Amino acid sequence: MAKVFCDFRFLLLVAAGVFIYIQMRLFATQSGYADRLAAAIEAENHCTSQMRSLIDQISLQQGRIVAFEEERKRLEQECGQMKSLVQDLERKDLQRLTDKMQVPVAAVVVITCNRADYLERTINSVLKYQRPISSRFPLFVSQDGSDPDVKSKALSYDQLSYMQHLDFEPVQTERPGEIIAYYKIASHYKWALDVLFYKHNFSRVIILEDDMDIAPDFFDYFEAAATLLDKDKSIMAVSSWNDNGQKQFVHDSYELYRSDFFPGLGWMLVRSIWDELKENHKGRQFIRPEVCRTYNFGEHGSSFGLFFKKYLEPIKLNDVKVNWRSMDLSYLLEDRYSMHFANTVKKATPVYGADMVLKAYNIDGDVRIKYKDQSDFENIARQFGIFEEWKDGVPRTAYKGVVVFRHQTSRRIFLVGPESLKLLQIEES
Repeated sequence: MAKVFCDFRFLLLVAAGVFIYIQMRLFATQSGYADRLAAAIEAENHCTSQMRSLIDQISLQQGRIVAFEEERKRLEQECGQMKSLVQDLERKDLQRLTDKMQVPVAAVVVITCNRADYLERTINSVLKYQRPISSRFPLFVSQDGSDPDVKSKALSYDQLSYMQHLDFEPVQTERPGEIIAYYKIASHYKWALDVLFYKHNFSRVIILEDDMDIAPDFFDYFEAAATLLDKDKSIMAVSSWNDNGQKQFVHDSYELYRSDFFPGLGWMLVRSIWDELKENHKGRQFIRPEVCRTYNFGEHGSSFGLFFKKYLEPIKLNDVKVNWRSMDLSYLLEDRYSMHFANTVKKATPVYGADMVLKAYNIDGDVRIKYKDQSDFENIARQFGIFEEWKDGVPRTAYKGVVVFRHQTSRRIFLVGPESLKLLQIEES
C-alpha cells in the first residue's frame, strides 16, 4: 500500500514537472510571440512613419512642381511682354531713324508751369493736328518748376518729350512793384530755347503757352512762313496771333502783315536770329496774321486775367482751310512790303473830325484816320474798341506806327501816326 502511494506521489511529481515544463515552454512561446508582435508593431509604426514622410516629401515635391509651373507661366508671360516691348522699341527706333532722315520744319514747345488742366487741353489741341506730321514738328513740353500734377500729365503722353526747368535763384526786378512771375517766365523761355536750339540742334522753334488752342492750318501756316524767316533776316519771328483779332475786327483769313510790335502767343523763331539777339530784337519786325491761328483760353494765369473778357475771349480762331503751299508770300519780304503796304494805305479814304466811327461806317472801302500822339491814339482806339495799349513807344500790332483792323465788315481802318506817312512815303491828302 505504501509502495502504491509512493508511486502515485512520484507520478504526481513527474506530472507537475511536465506541467511546469509545458507552462515554461508556453510562457517562452508567448514571450516570443509578444516580442515578435512588438517588433511587428514597431516595424509597422516605422513603416507608417516612413510612408508619412514619403507622403510629405511627395506633397512638398508636388507643391514645388506647382510653384515651378506657376513660375514657368510667369516667365513665359514676362518673355512675351519683353518680346513685345523689344518689337515696340525696334519699331520706335526704326521710326526715329526714319524721322531723322526727314529734316524737321520746327520743334514745337509748350511752355508750362502749374496748370495741369490747361496743359492737357493745349496738348490735345496740338496733337489733333500734329500727329500726322509729327516728324516735321516734334513736340516738347517744358515745365518751369516742380508741380507734380503738371509733370505727371506731361509724362502721360508718349507722343512728346518732357523738359524741366528748375531755377531757385531769387529774382531781381528792374523796378519796384514789378510782377516777379514775368521774370521767371522770361528765364524759362531763354532756357527752353537754348536747350532746343543748342542741345537738340533744331533750326526753328515754335513756342506755345499752356493755355492755347490751335487752328487746323496752324502747322501749314508756319511751314509756309518758315521760308520768309530763312530769306529775310529783318524778320525776327513769325506769330500766329493778332491782338486785334476779335471777331468784329477781322475778315480775311489769307491776309498777313508785318509789325513792329511783338505779338507773341504762338510764334516761331530761327536759331540764327536767337544766336544774334538773345536780349534785343535790334529793330527787326514780325509777321502776324489777320485771323489768329491760336486761341488763348487762359483766364487764370500770371497776368491775373488782364484783358481776358474784353480782348482775349472774343478772339476768332481761324476755321478757313488755307492752302498755304500755293500762296506767294514774297510780298512780306522787307524790300517789297513797305511799298505794298504804302499802296494799300494810300488808297484808303481819309476821315477827320468827330464821330469817326460813324463816318468810317458810312464809307465804302478802306478808311485812314490820323492820330497826333499816344493820347489821341488811345482815344480813337477806345471809340472802336481795339487795344489801346502801347509798349516801348509802339502800339499793339503797329507797322511803322500804322495800326490796321477791320470794322464789322471787310473794310479796313488804318490808324496812322504822325510819322507814318513820311516813313511810308505817302503824301498827306
